[in-house]
Amino acid sequence: MTTPNPSSENVLERLFKLSENKTSFRTEVLAGVTTFLTMCYIIIVNPMILSETGMDHGAVFVATCLAAAIGCFVMGLIANYPIALAPGMGLNAFFTYSVCLGMGVPWQTALGAVFVSGLIFIAISMFKIREAIVNAIPMSLKFSIGGGIGLFLALIALKNAGIIVDNPATLVGLGDLKQPSVLLALLGFLLVVVMHHFKVRGAIIISILVITAISTALGYNQFQGVVGEIPSLAPTFLQMDFGNLFTASLIGVIFVFFLVDLFDSTGTLVGVSHRAGLLKDGKLPRLKKALFADSSAIVAGAALGTSSTTPYIESSAGVAAGGRTGLTAVVVGLLFIACLFLAPLAQSVPGFATAPALLFVGVLMIQGIVHIDWEDITEAVPSFLTIVFMPFTYSIADGIAMGFISYALIKLLTGKAKSVPYMVWIVAVLWALKFALFGG
Repeated sequence: MTTPNPSSENVLERLFKLSENKTSFRTEVLAGVTTFLTMCYIIIVNPMILSETGMDHGAVFVATCLAAAIGCFVMGLIANYPIALAPGMGLNAFFTYSVCLGMGVPWQTALGAVFVSGLIFIAISMFKIREAIVNAIPMSLKFSIGGGIGLFLALIALKNAGIIVDNPATLVGLGDLKQPSVLLALLGFLLVVVMHHFKVRGAIIISILVITAISTALGYNQFQGVVGEIPSLAPTFLQMDFGNLFTASLIGVIFVFFLVDLFDSTGTLVGVSHRAGLLKDGKLPRLKKALFADSSAIVAGAALGTSSTTPYIESSAGVAAGGRTGLTAVVVGLLFIACLFLAPLAQSVPGFATAPALLFVGVLMIQGIVHIDWEDITEAVPSFLTIVFMPFTYSIADGIAMGFISYALIKLLTGKAKSVPYMVWIVAVLWALKFALFGG
């Protein structure tokens, strides 16, 4: 790999402090490529999910690439952290299946909710409110929210693959496992698992491409090419609708976007930084700048036409490859820009080829529930209800609501009310009022 000329090296040194962080241009570039390979599946999966709301697939593809690039550039150039951002898995599922399809909310209004949640993030990130909120929520609820979203993604994946189908007698049932799409989806999942075990970089995107190639060769989908013109962004650009946004149900939607991304982004920032050895005395330097990068990316993404943008835990792959500065994130951003020309490839991928990616992300997200104190019934029951209500009601919001309400109620009835943080009481009461006044 070529190295930059001396003047470029000076610029990079001033921007990213490579020497101070004991890294090099080559190492940072390789780390950026590594991170990108582990998370670039989002340029295929995100447009496919959001297009189910009626959004233009090509425009969402462009919005996904641009929102990811903007988030990476801001994180790299302002916060100088090797953490990449892109539209988040789980949040895009909530946007599509819970808000738009489940509640019947137009996607334009849903984008408005994402935009407002981003503005709230920017506001609280200027102070220490965000940290206070995160610290006030019990760990059991934090882990159970992640686990519930994992099961929710798994249900969507199994449904999209045809492995789980509608059954009038039992609500759901096993699909026809002899169907080619089902067999290819199962093959794709096995490919991801095996490659992940052997630490193959880009296991998810490789699986998607392999299954797409096989299905194309067998005539199950139409291949539209790899490189082509960049689609128009006009169908989704600045299409947010704020007219009907501030009703009780949609305020709840804004809150869920806010709450889920709050835990996801903060946890990822701290987790990846810890692995990179960037924490000092257990705290993250330049935290305010990192939070600004996260929140500004949400606002930019909503304006472009995609669901919430968030830091990716896959950034830990780049950190493991030696990434220590924002140059890693900038490299990821540049690669997302380069992907703008790959719209035909993204449109060639069938739904059953992306189902393994959703299912595998579900596996990764549910792992956190091992940290819940299952021996304490007052912690176990709210956690369990949070987890199971998400897939069974097909709503992340309802799962969060049941978790907070049950946590407060059980602690109250068992004489542990004083141990409940004030934030939990506030959230529980608000959700209870919402259900009482407006129903589910």
